[in-house]
Amino acid sequence: MKLSKIALAKEAFKHKGFLKKIPVIVRMVKSIMSKGGYKPEFKNVVLPALVLVYLVSPLDFIPDWIPVIGVFDDLALIAFAMPMLISEAEKFIAWEITNKSTSHIFEAEIIS
Repeated sequence: MKLSKIALAKEAFKHKGFLKKIPVIVRMVKSIMSKGGYKPEFKNVVLPALVLVYLVSPLDFIPDWIPVIGVFDDLALIAFAMPMLISEAEKFIAWEITNKSTSHIFEAEIIS
C-alpha cells in the first residue's frame, strides 16, 4: 500500500471538519494581512504553515520508502498541526462575529 504524501494529506484533511474550515482559514489569512485585522496566536498559524511546507517538499526526515515509519512522520505532523489551525479558525470566527456585529451598526430604530 504505497500512498503519496499528497494523498495522505488529502485523507487527513477530510477528517475533523478541516475541509469545511478552508473558507474560514482563507478569510483569516486575509484578515491577518490587513491593517487592524485579526491577531492570531503565532504558533497556531506558523507551525501548521511549516507542516504544509514540509508535506509538499520532497525532503523528508524519514524517507517515505521505509514501510510504515516513512509515512508515520507525515501523519504525526498532520495530526499535530491540524487541531492548532482548526482551533485558531474557531477563535477567528468568534472574533469575526464580534467585530461585524459592532462595526456595521450605525443607527437603529425600534419598531413595535
